[in-house]
Amino acid sequence: MNAPVNISIADYNYPLPDERIAKYPLEIRDSSKLLIFDNGEIETDVFRNVANHLPSPALLVANNTKVIRARMEFFKTSGARIEIFCLEPVAPAEYAQMFVQTEKCQWLCYVGNSKKWKDGSLNKQITIGNQSTTLSATRIGAVSDSFIVEFQWDNNQISFGEILDWAGQIPIPPYLNRQSEESDNERYQTVYSKFKGSVAAPTAGLHFTQQVFDSLIKHNISRHEVTLHVGAGTFKPVQSETIGGHPMHTEHFVLNETTLAPLATNSNRLVAVGTTTVRTLESMYWCGVKVAQGLSNPLSIGQWEPYSLQSDLSANQAFSALRNYVAQSGKTELMAETSIMIAPGYKFRVVNDIITNFHQPQSTLLLLIAAQIGEDWHRVYDFALKNDFRFLSYGDSCLLKGRK
Repeated sequence: MNAPVNISIADYNYPLPDERIAKYPLEIRDSSKLLIFDNGEIETDVFRNVANHLPSPALLVANNTKVIRARMEFFKTSGARIEIFCLEPVAPAEYAQMFVQTEKCQWLCYVGNSKKWKDGSLNKQITIGNQSTTLSATRIGAVSDSFIVEFQWDNNQISFGEILDWAGQIPIPPYLNRQSEESDNERYQTVYSKFKGSVAAPTAGLHFTQQVFDSLIKHNISRHEVTLHVGAGTFKPVQSETIGGHPMHTEHFVLNETTLAPLATNSNRLVAVGTTTVRTLESMYWCGVKVAQGLSNPLSIGQWEPYSLQSDLSANQAFSALRNYVAQSGKTELMAETSIMIAPGYKFRVVNDIITNFHQPQSTLLLLIAAQIGEDWHRVYDFALKNDFRFLSYGDSCLLKGRK
């Protein structure tokens, strides 16, 4: 298949009034509305009944990443406010190692009001329980529109993970047009979040509750989890006229036996919770293909790479190859990365059905939806707008059924 680089992003626009963007979540997670699209037909329900609309048996896969408090405020002696938004770790580059550092570390960061911070270090006093420390931030390099920032602190009883937990703020999406609040610390996380690393929530999972999980069991739907740390690039609009000019952000995901074993033996329809899970599963397939074909850099998937790779492997075969690769590595898990762009023209290799929210106009997420259901995305979004569905991260949900 050829890379769809000539797709015009203007064709993936729709009117989204500000009042249709959900600024806050509903009081009860699973009380959100659910739109079901199946073979051209649209119906509605409440999310707590989602299991009634899923195939049985099925394997449901969700992203168990946890959002970190990635935004920190610093003030210069002049009073100028500088916001540092930690995007991804640089040194050490592994998330688990990063959060246990007790002296210094480096992150790739967005810097708000960067023109006011030309040189020198910014300092911030932090008290954690009965421990205190001075945190300093120093810009040591630039990468595109971001900066590499080195953080240092003078109390080795405090880890950087604790610093973020106490001094950082949950980075709610910019389109909410408000500051994060205490309630966001809980509600901008899924109830099954486990592994710290994301700077944006896998929002399709925000609707799930224990009641929904119990109903999945009754419908013979097994649950499985993957871990992909969501980057801030998920909010980056496509600014080029065609999608070939849009550099897709890189996100990191984890490969281990727990993740791969059920996927390598699955014979049921696979339901992905959210676009991040779709990206993870489809990228894992191509990692397996690269392993099976003996290609270089098998744990890195480029933006357009899946469109040029040739493969007749089944999902089970690709996941089995990847499973063996991890086992032979001598490690319990491996970190992989992907910048895959799933757009119309992409052939899904793993995912059948998608549970997702309603996405921004002219976004890569909307392109992914269009890749699954084609031009029917217009009908789905028009229906949602006309029937008072709430949009974006804290909004309502939809179940999009794909290939049979």
